[in-house]
Formats: sequence, structure tokens, C-alpha cells
Amino acid sequence: MTERPISFFIHHQGRGHANRARAIISEMSPNRRVTVMTAKPSLFDGYDRPIEIVELPDMIGAPVPTAELFAEATPDVMHCVPLGVEKTRRTMRTIIDHLDDADPTLFVIDVSAELGLLARIASVPAVTVRMHGDRMDPGHLGAYQACVGMLAPYDEAIEQDDYPAWARARTCYTGGLCTTLAPVLDKAAARAKLGLDPHQDIIVVLTGGGGAGTPYAPLTMAARALPDTLWLVLGPVHREGHETDFGNLRELGWVADVTDHLAAADVVIASAGDNTVHEIARVGRPYLCAPEWRYFDEQLRKSERLGDVGAAVALPNWPGSNARWREVVAEARRLDVGRLQALYDPGAAKRAAGYLEGVSDRLWG
Repeated sequence: MTERPISFFIHHQGRGHANRARAIISEMSPNRRVTVMTAKPSLFDGYDRPIEIVELPDMIGAPVPTAELFAEATPDVMHCVPLGVEKTRRTMRTIIDHLDDADPTLFVIDVSAELGLLARIASVPAVTVRMHGDRMDPGHLGAYQACVGMLAPYDEAIEQDDYPAWARARTCYTGGLCTTLAPVLDKAAARAKLGLDPHQDIIVVLTGGGGAGTPYAPLTMAARALPDTLWLVLGPVHREGHETDFGNLRELGWVADVTDHLAAADVVIASAGDNTVHEIARVGRPYLCAPEWRYFDEQLRKSERLGDVGAAVALPNWPGSNARWREVVAEARRLDVGRLQALYDPGAAKRAAGYLEGVSDRLWG
């Protein structure tokens, strides 16, 4: 039997939204027809679960035709809907045409407050994916009210205190959802595999490609502050041009074996991206959380919650002195990593899929 279809909107900034969708869709019934709408279909290259892809225009940076249109104020209930943008109009038309043609039982939105409102106007039941941040504005609250439910891909223990009780009651907390499936080795085995000294103190810095980049200058100060520690940087960094390199600071760039490097570490420094948090929790290493800038202070709020529950040392800013670097690293070493590990749930993707299919069945009988 073929179940009625479910459609997804997947934001194409970074890889996190797409990786999360891939993990969840893989846990859905194989008889369920699934469509993904995204401006970057290549994010689903190599995905082996049959899905339909609808390519959307890439609206990022699309020009506004006139200064007068550009000057029109944004309504409080919206976040970024400039007037006169042809790509925006075509995106909305493509989404509505698909929802009308496919008649899905559920529209899963990861993420866009405006599309939550659009789905309700179009009479399509929608579930929005929750993210941390300052989201008590009319736009987000309107989307939460317009949707039939919310999906939070993290543990309720790190929910924000300002999230309303009525919205919390309508939210499925999946537990920490990590899309990485690589096996986790113990520290000795990971170091042997990577050819690292079993006795060396090692700090791994994990950067990403979804934002402005990790600044390199603070890491050079960290290497200077702890000269007996080997600092391994995974991923790109942002250089300002005045940094001094140190022999105990190594840039490895993009690596395929991120999990092995995390397992080899004594301490990990990383941002507060959803998958990043749960990737470190899955391995279980002392965590210095350095949030990157994101809209609505998403990573800052999440970092604060991780600090509140003792799962990480939250860094509101990069340390600017040798003494401060020594302090925060020492603080990280004192963490009870069990508190971080408790935030990861290997069944999170399956729970998310079950929730979405359950909502679909409940609404449509």
C-alpha cells in the first residue's frame, strides 16, 4: 500500500537542513511518497531513498527592481519579503503549484516562518522545524500558531525558558539528532588510526561552512597560551592577515574522518550548530562552545542553554588573552561529559519520522 505523500521545504544554507531531512526521510515508510523542495538539489546527490526533487529559485541576493520598492517597510509578521522580487514570486508559485498538484497530507518546513503562514493560507497542514534563538516576534509566533505542530531535533532539557508553554505542548522533542553514522572509536584507537601520539594533549577545533567562518587569530593565541598542547583545526578559518603561526597549531582543512578526530581529542572547540552539538555529544568529549553569528541569535541562545545544563563551556566571545584561554580550557576539562552525552539520542531521526507520519495519519484518518 502506498501512503499519502509528505512534502518538505529544505533551506539550502549550509548542509545541516538537508542532512537532517535525509536522516528523517530514511526512517519513513518506504511506501511513503516524499517530495523535497529546495534551491540546491545537489544537497541530495547520492541519497539512496527514492524521493522527488522540486528545484526552487535561489532567492538569496535577488535584486529589488527599484529604490521605492526597496524602501517599503517589512511587516512585523514577516522577516525578509522585499517587494518586486521575481524569484520570490516564482518560488511561492512553485511551492503552491506543488502543494496543489501533490496534495500532501503534511508540509514539513525546515525552515521559514513565512512558509508556515503561506501553508495555512493555502489550507495545507504544516509542521515547522524548531531552532533556538530570539523567536518571540510576531513572525515566528504566527508561524508556530499556523502550523499543526513543531519538531525540535534536540532534547527538551535545552529548550529555552522563553518558549511558550502552549507551543512546548505542541512540540515533538526528538532528542539530539546527529546525522553522522561513522563508528566511534575510543581515544587510543582513534589516535592509532590517525597516527597521533597517544600521550600528547590534543585539542580539536571543528569549524564549518555554513557561516562567516572561524577566526584564526584567537586560535594562534590559544596555541601560544598552551604550547604543550597540539591544536588540530578541521575545516576552513578566516584570516585577517596579522596572525603569527605556531608549530603546535595545525590546519588540516576538510577531513573525511571528523568522528575519529573528535574521538582522539582531549577537548573539542566548535560552534553551536545543531548537528555539530550532537556530533560532539555522540563522541563524548569536553566541549568549548563558540557560537557563530546567526539570525535571531540562534547559536548564542543554544550555547547559553548548553552552558546552563553543564553540557559545555559557553564562550560569549573568543578569549583575547593567554590567561583567559588557559582558564576556559581548564574549565572544559572539569566538565562532566555525561551531561553532554545525555543530549544525544541515536533514535532521534526515527522518532522524528514517526511523529511526522503520526501527525499525518491523525489529521487525515
